Amino acid sequence: MTYEDILQGSRAETGPSGADQGATSLVDRKDRLAVRVNFTNPDHHLWNNRGTWWCHFTLHKSDYTAHRVRVSLKTRDQAEARIRRDEVLAAIA
Repeated sequence: MTYEDILQGSRAETGPSGADQGATSLVDRKDRLAVRVNFTNPDHHLWNNRGTWWCHFTLHKSDYTAHRVRVSLKTRDQAEARIRRDEVLAAIA
């Protein structure tokens, strides 16, 4: 899954059943994003894997389980990764 999948899913139309259509079927309306932001660390929730930046966070599901999500940000640029991370977290929150 990439950050584009999450952003497209957050903009998806709501279908007749009321469920979101799109790539973020992983995220339900009842799910809660659980993030601890360390404001002294501008790279919170980011890690670099062989040159490509990734974002990771935890979703607490409505059935009382937790789901760790790791999303490729598809960039080698640290500043761009921070922007994309913020977009992903905002789309889910």
